[in-house]
Amino acid sequence: MGRDYRPVALHAAGKADPLELAAQGFFWTGGELIDHPVAGKAMRGQQYNEYWIPRDLRHPWPIVMIHGGGGQGTDFLGTADGREGWVHWFVRRGWAVYVVDRPQHGRSPFQPAFQGEMAGPGPTVFLERLFTRPQDFDDNYPQASLHDKWPGTGKMDDPAFLSFLAGTGPTLADVAQWQADAQRAGAELLDRIGPAILLSHSAGGPPGWLIADIRPELVKGLVAAEPLGPPFQAISGPLPYGITRAPLTYDPPLAEGEELASEDRPSPGEGLVAYKVQAEPARRLPNLASGFPVVVVTAEASWMAADNHAIVAFLRQAGVAAEHVRLEERGVQGNGHAMQLESNSDEVANVIEEWLLEKDLG
Repeated sequence: MGRDYRPVALHAAGKADPLELAAQGFFWTGGELIDHPVAGKAMRGQQYNEYWIPRDLRHPWPIVMIHGGGGQGTDFLGTADGREGWVHWFVRRGWAVYVVDRPQHGRSPFQPAFQGEMAGPGPTVFLERLFTRPQDFDDNYPQASLHDKWPGTGKMDDPAFLSFLAGTGPTLADVAQWQADAQRAGAELLDRIGPAILLSHSAGGPPGWLIADIRPELVKGLVAAEPLGPPFQAISGPLPYGITRAPLTYDPPLAEGEELASEDRPSPGEGLVAYKVQAEPARRLPNLASGFPVVVVTAEASWMAADNHAIVAFLRQAGVAAEHVRLEERGVQGNGHAMQLESNSDEVANVIEEWLLEKDLG
């Protein structure tokens, strides 16, 4: 049956170590009014932002958690087997946390007549192959055999898999538009809460880069957990600005209609993909290189273990002093792409906090 969610059971489980909050609630950012022939004035691009402020606030900068792909903020609110998520983990350690449902995801409404056309669904087995049991597919990526941290079988009758599946949803068909919507909503969020640390995951990576690009003065640090990549051609399609589909600020700037030129780099080692960076001389990303620390975090057994090095190389070439933390090098092994949902999610969170403290962000 899984976890017991009756009030008496939850009370019994939590009363010895209660989660103590000074404030908890939500607000909206990013909404823009449009004219619709039937509705008249309508809103599109709005983002749900939920805040968790610990009673014992011990760190100066809040963490903004930005989910990936077809997920939602619940990706950080609990694990696949019903344990507390990264939101609780960081709040218990004195961090203020803002967790978002990006526009068109989760609690952020998705009325196609206002938001735009939905992208089509993909096969559910994709989730098994790349998230929950990649080790069971003989023709999978090289690191798949190392995966052992999903809290269940990872098959479609697994309660943890069904929990994961229940939280997946549609995305906007226009990738550049959804990235621009997330940028606008995220920038307004920082305008309202002040300086913060951005923690993105997967397809939340481009929104993280884009938000930092237009609000660099409000970003204290950027943690990109397996950001969408590799550069120029990701699993979701082309990235004409290298690491995003929506425009980024480059120096020298790109002319209207001009595309970022690329060149090939060979694989840096066994099990790692060949990749693309900018053609030299490379343009800089001046706002992402404005001084706040940046790290890409990669799990040992994820498909992105084979290509995250490319994002790091791209950023460094563009002047960003990006670091690369591979979890296995910090003693955390066996994780797949959905590291925040897996059985050792707390260990992964601890690695992220260690990096934040190393950078004097705590």
